Parts: sequence; structure tokens; C-alpha cells
Amino acid sequence: MAASWWWFLVAAVAVALFYYLVMEQLSYRRKKGPLPGPPLVVPFFGGIAQASPLGLSADYFLGRFVVFIRDTELTHRVLANVRPDASHFIGHPFGKKLFGDHNLIYMFGDDHRELRRRIGPNFTPRALSTYAAIQQRVIVAHIRRWLDDGSDANKPFPLRVPCRDMNLETSQTVFVGPYLAAEAREEFARDYNLFNVGLMTMPVDLPGFAFRRAKQGVARLVRTLGECARESKARMRAGGEPECLMDYWMQDTVLEMDEAAAAGGPPPAHTGGEEIGGYVFDFLFAAQDASTSSLCWAVSALGSHPDVLARVRAEVASLWSPGSGEPITTAQMAEMRYTQAVAREVVRHRPPATMVPHIAGEAFRLAEGYTVARGATVFPSLYESSLQGFRNPAAFDPGRFFSEERREDVAFRRNFLAFGAGAHQCVGAVGQRYALNHLVLFMALFVSLVDFRRHATEGCDDLVYIPTIAPRDGCAVCLQQRCAKLPSF
Repeated sequence: MAASWWWFLVAAVAVALFYYLVMEQLSYRRKKGPLPGPPLVVPFFGGIAQASPLGLSADYFLGRFVVFIRDTELTHRVLANVRPDASHFIGHPFGKKLFGDHNLIYMFGDDHRELRRRIGPNFTPRALSTYAAIQQRVIVAHIRRWLDDGSDANKPFPLRVPCRDMNLETSQTVFVGPYLAAEAREEFARDYNLFNVGLMTMPVDLPGFAFRRAKQGVARLVRTLGECARESKARMRAGGEPECLMDYWMQDTVLEMDEAAAAGGPPPAHTGGEEIGGYVFDFLFAAQDASTSSLCWAVSALGSHPDVLARVRAEVASLWSPGSGEPITTAQMAEMRYTQAVAREVVRHRPPATMVPHIAGEAFRLAEGYTVARGATVFPSLYESSLQGFRNPAAFDPGRFFSEERREDVAFRRNFLAFGAGAHQCVGAVGQRYALNHLVLFMALFVSLVDFRRHATEGCDDLVYIPTIAPRDGCAVCLQQRCAKLPSF
């Protein structure tokens, strides 16, 4: 009797599994419609869609129906329609579980616009000047460390991880400056590393798995940043001068909070400590890995284009000298027009975030004859857009952003999507300026202080995803000090 019940259970499970597999394939076929893509998919796991000349293709990945977009205009259609009844920007296929409750990524409409209004004072010319001085202090300190660690000028020194560490210290200091003690910075770095690992793993939200550790790390990071917000509010109320992004933000926030309290009203929206901590974590996520990617590709591009390297060095030397004892000013940066063109070409040629996942909140008409099914994950490719429209787009050519005759930055503006587009574009033009300033300052200091040679091997510049793109060899270079003495700011 027991044996018969056992066989009945096995048969029932087999029938249920067969039914699930059949329904999975039928659901995929229905949602796929006329799009290119495999006729059948590997159950649950799926695969990665193949390129299609139509600019659209379909696949199935980790239980989700996926649409990949290569066409620039279709990409704009998704990015420009982030709203409840169209596409939802999610940052990561399982981002809602990972990023927590308070973040810019999942906001819409007036609420989103109000928060971006509050963020504006963080990127004024005065604020950017404050950040530039901090950025340079951190960059020079790390270059000094790299030269010590890579003292053998003939031994390859992979830059990716050191760049990541430098960027984390830069972000910590620029964003929350005096509010993180040395011990807190170490804990912060450990938690951010847990988050990074969790981004690249299976989303198993159970004890002992990397995804769960990443969630817990993010929660601790947000609490830490929330405490920094509270300390900054107290300091700004006491009349302190802004020293970091948090201070510039809290300077106006505390005035609005105090006015509301005096009028007997509730605090304004988006002013709670931990809520602000969540938004600052968004900045950190946006700045950290993307910037590491761009710095590595900048070194790789300069190392493989000696004419570009020589021109950058000459421009920087005409405006600033390591022996001056002073950091590069924002006015000097503004005159580094060719170096700025190189920075823009770096992020065009190798956009750090190659794809930006969205979820279809409702069925969404994407193209003639095709409607994205509700709940589908849509991946517009910023990388593919950068390789369309521009003249000889596969070539690294800063002249396209420098030449007054070519003006490709104007002619092909819609293809330059490294910072996104639409409502969730990277904190507007001023936020993009912060990111480009960091790249310009790094290149200006690196080429002035260091003689370097790219350790070229077969496939060294192939793309790897960790989670933004980086050279496969970690950007290995041989380093040697170039100037007589490194500056101290």
C-alpha cells in the first residue's frame, strides 16, 4: 500500500512538472510573438538572446521573459516612458529586493521630480569645486600608493581593484566627508564589497547565500549613511561650512524642516535620515563601479593611442604643473577641452553600464507590430547605441567631441546614452559633469605624475562584466614615477 502511494506521488509530481514545462514554453512563445529568438528555451534558466538586425530579440532568463533592445530609437522609447503604465527602471533584475525601500530608482512623477529638485544644490559650481579638491587629494594619495606597490617598472600592475578602492574612498569623502571615521570606512568598504558580490550572483534570498549577505550589507550601509545625514543636519544648523555632498544637501533641507516645524506642519518629504541614506547609497552605486570602469578604459585607451596621450599631457602641462603645490582648479579644468573630449569618448566607446533593465508595468507598445507583455524584463543596450550613428563608431577617436567641423556630439546626440535619458538620466547635466570631472582630473594627474606602459597581451581588452565592463586583464600596466616629486595638497 505504501509503495502504491509512493508511485502515485512520483507520478503526480512528474505530471505537474511536465505541465509547468509545457506552460512555460507556451508562455514564452506567446510573449515572444514575431521577435527573433530561440523557438524553445532551457527551462527556468533560459539563455542570452542573440543579436538581431531588427534591433529587438527575445529570450528567457531565470524564470523571466526578456526583451533585448539594440536599436537607439527603441531604447529612447523605453527610457522616455518610465511611468507606472509603461516601463519601470529597476537598475538590476532583482533590484527591489537588493536596494531596499528608499531609492531614486523606483520613483515616478511629481515625487521623483521633487526629490531631484532637492538634489540640485549638490552639484552647483561651488559644490563641484569643493568635490574637485577632495577628488585630487584622494587620487594623488592612491597614485603614490600604486607607485610604491608597483615599484618594479617592468612588472605588470593590474589597476582595476586599486581604482575601485580609490573610487570608494573618493565617494566616501566626497559624499559624507567628515562623518565617517576610519573604522566606519573599513566596515563600509566590507559591506559595499558584499553588495558588489551579491549583484553578480543568483538571487537566492536565504541565509548563507551571497544575495542575502548583500541585502544585509546594503541595510547596514543605508543606516550608516542615515546617521551621517543626521550629523550633517546638526552641523549645518550650527552654521558650519559645507565640506561634502551631504552638507550641501542638508544646508537647504534643514531650513525647510525648521520652517515647517515653526508653522506647525509635518517635515517636508524626503528629509528623514535613513531615507536620505538610501538616496545617497544610490549615488554611491551610480558613481562607484561606473567610474572604476571608465578610469580603467581611459588608461587602456591612452596606453594604446600614444598620439592622444601626448596631446593630453601637453594640454595639462600648459595649464598646471605638479610642482605648483596647488590642485587643478575648476577654471583650469574648463580649459582642458581636449582632455574633456577624451573623457567623453571614453564613456562613449566603453559605456560602463552596457544595459539598463526595465520592467513593463503594463503591456507596452514598443514597435510596430510588437507589444511588450506586462511583467517582461526589457534590456535597452546603451553600449549598442554608442556603436551606432557615429562615424567609424568602433574606433577610439576623441576628435569627434573636439573638432568644431565634425561636431559629432551634436549630430549624434541621441546615440550618446552613456548617462541614460529621460526622467532617470544621471542627475541631469550637473551630475554628469561630476562624473566627467572625476575622469578628467584622474587623467590629468595620472599622465602628469606617472609614466606607464600597457602590458598588452592577447585579449587583454576583451570585455568582462563585474558588474560594469572592464578590461579582461584588470588593466595591467607597468608604472614609473614621471615627475621629480609627487604633489601634496
